[in-house]
Formats: sequence, structure tokens, C-alpha cells
Amino acid sequence: MSRPPLPPFNAETAAQKVRLAEDAWNGQDPEKVAQAYTTDSQWRNRLEFIHGREDIVAFLTRKWEREQEYRLIKELWAFQDNRIAVRFAYEWQDQAGQWFRSHGNENWEFDENGLMRYRAASINDQPILATDRLFLWPEGRRPDSHPGLSTLGL
Repeated sequence: MSRPPLPPFNAETAAQKVRLAEDAWNGQDPEKVAQAYTTDSQWRNRLEFIHGREDIVAFLTRKWEREQEYRLIKELWAFQDNRIAVRFAYEWQDQAGQWFRSHGNENWEFDENGLMRYRAASINDQPILATDRLFLWPEGRRPDSHPGLSTLGL
């Protein structure tokens, strides 16, 4: 299975890879998202260590059950060969109605077929008021006209 764009990345293909990942995560379909990772992919996400697609699906299912009204923006930070560094922010609401903006960084490594084999994420949650939300598009893909993180000052 191949998931273009393939490494080695240049500025254009790295940015495409980041946007494809953002779009997939905003779709909130754990099975679909997991297909972008190798069958033995390894993740570190906050305190969790995740191994393989089955664990990815279980993790994302739990995540999106807890994080309602999820909206994500990713931005390319750096790239080299088969690696990409990303910064991101996402907004979500917990089951008690509290809004959060989560900020983080990810390091990605891809195999020769463009599947992610390693993902390390560091994330911090910031409680916000509903009136402070910035990610206001309808559920799903962020519109091309919606500003990114740098434009929003995040």
C-alpha cells in the first residue's frame, strides 16, 4: 500500500502530507486514519505508548468520544528526508461543557511507501471560554479560506 506524497520530502510534499493528516484527523474516522500508518506503527501520545493499527483505532475511538466538537489545525515546522516535524492546535469540548485548546508538537517518520511508522506527540491542554474559540468551521475538513496557526497568532 502506498500513501503519497512519498519521501524524501521537499517543502511542497511535506506541506501536502501535513494537510492530508489534518484532513484525515478532522474527519474523525479511526479506521480511515489508521490506514495512513504502518501495521506496526509506534506512537507516543502524552502518556500512552501505542503499537500498531488496532491500538491506533482504539486510541482514536476513545479520544473522539471524549473530545467533542473536535477541530484541528496542523502546520509544517520542519522536514528532512523521511521525517516531518509538525506543530498543531485543536479545540474541543468535554462532556461537562468545558472548552479546551490543546497545543502540541509531533515528530513523524515515514517508510518508503509514505506510511507513518513513528509518531511522537507532546500536548498541553488550555481551558478556554466558548467565546475564545477560533476554530469555527463546520465539522470535517478545515476550509482552505480558514486561517492557519501562524495567521491566528497561535
